[in-house]
Amino acid sequence: MRTKLVVGNWKMNCGIEETKILLESILKNYNGANLNNLLQVCVCPSFTSLSTAFKILESNTIALGAQDVSINDNGAFTGEVSIAMLKELDCQFVIVGHSERRMYFKESDELINKKVKKILENNLTPIICVGETLEQKENNQTKEVIKKQIHGVTNNLSNEDLLKIVIAYEPVWAIGTGKNATPDQAEEVHLFIRKLLTLKSTINVSESISIIYGGSVKPENSKQLVAMENIDGFLVGGASLKSNLFLEIIHSF
Repeated sequence: MRTKLVVGNWKMNCGIEETKILLESILKNYNGANLNNLLQVCVCPSFTSLSTAFKILESNTIALGAQDVSINDNGAFTGEVSIAMLKELDCQFVIVGHSERRMYFKESDELINKKVKKILENNLTPIICVGETLEQKENNQTKEVIKKQIHGVTNNLSNEDLLKIVIAYEPVWAIGTGKNATPDQAEEVHLFIRKLLTLKSTINVSESISIIYGGSVKPENSKQLVAMENIDGFLVGGASLKSNLFLEIIHSF
């Protein structure tokens, strides 16, 4: 069976003290022992809070992830963070290709693909984001956009590599807008992604890849979404900054 995954993407929120307060609040009411043993929970703080989160989560089953990584190992790359720096903090996951990175920092599928390969080479798990804008959705381009992104970000990955990735479908029109895809709409795109992955590899490989949903995930819609056959979890934005909401989403499994 595929691993279920709930990832909290804190974006550019929570300094060191806020990180302590939020994680301690989550851990106070988090009981991993009572969760499905196929469920992995992960939080992705900002870079300056990773060290603090690492110390708090060191002996806990909640995994630590980063929001991005450089394709370069070291050197004169001001403002970048290397994969070795993330490994020192025991990061297990790295988000790449988030729509905000694509939109504000003009990241291409080619660059994202290089980051994916760097992450895999270092035995971490990339969470690869894909998704369409509102304009693309209204122009009935969703599948065309998703197909191009999936082909670009997984270019030259072997079947063995594909078994180590996570795909996050995040419709851009539903991020931070209060709008969200219906369970049926999300399931349709997740199934389409899985079919693309089957064509790229084999059905056994594609059926083993976790595909999670991101886009205004809240306790009010999480149970309905995760009931869908091809939705394997969530990439949670705003709701992951409130411990009670994040825990409700986690316990919707």
